[in-house]
Parts: sequence; C-alpha cells; structure tokens
Amino acid sequence: MTPHLRIARPVMDVQRTSDMYCRGLALQVLASFQDHDGFDGVMVGPAEADYHLEFTHSRRHLITPSPTPEDLLVFYCPSESEWRLACERMDAAGFQEVGSFNPYWNARGRTYQDPDGYRVVLQQAAWVP
Repeated sequence: MTPHLRIARPVMDVQRTSDMYCRGLALQVLASFQDHDGFDGVMVGPAEADYHLEFTHSRRHLITPSPTPEDLLVFYCPSESEWRLACERMDAAGFQEVGSFNPYWNARGRTYQDPDGYRVVLQQAAWVP
C-alpha cells in the first residue's frame, strides 16, 4: 500500500489560491466542496501523484493563515529548462519571488510566496536521499 499525502492549509480566498497554484505549479483541481460543516475547500495536485494540496476557508470562524518563513513546499526540478519554465509559470500566476530565510534554498532555487504568506521553493536539482 502506498500512502497518499494531503497537505491542508487555511487560506483567505480558496478560489484565488487554487487558481494560483494550478497555474504556477501546473496542477489541476481534483475535488472541491462548498459549505461542508461551514467550510469551503479545493484539492489540487497532479492526478497521478501520491499527494495533493487542500485549501480551506471557514465560513463561521476567521482563521488567519500564519505561516513562518520556514513553512515550505519544496519541488525539485532536475531539468534546468523545466525549472526555468516552472519559475516563469510562478511569476505569471502572481506568486511573489522572495529571498529564502534559509540561504540553502537561494543557492540552487527560487522561493515564492502566495498572498497568505505560504512559501514554495522550486529547487533546480534532483532530490537524492
């Protein structure tokens, strides 16, 4: 059995966030829900992957996202040309490029921040355990 990973994050605007992540990371909407016990949400990811991201918003309770500069999603891009295209997509989708808190990520990657303060690193390298 291969486990499936869901990373859930509260956001201020579910539609804006899911649109940005789909455009910036070439993801697709996998599922969504409206007013499920007071929550709206969207799940995005690659259809074939063993992970997806969930963005939620509570209709009843204001939950302000409060990520730190070290709360990162890191995507490894071994091909330099694919990495450059991914960076261009992130810029076009509206992500803000920021310097990384940890200088390791600046050496071979770029760090982007969404409007809620969540960060995504595009690392131009292969992940090697």
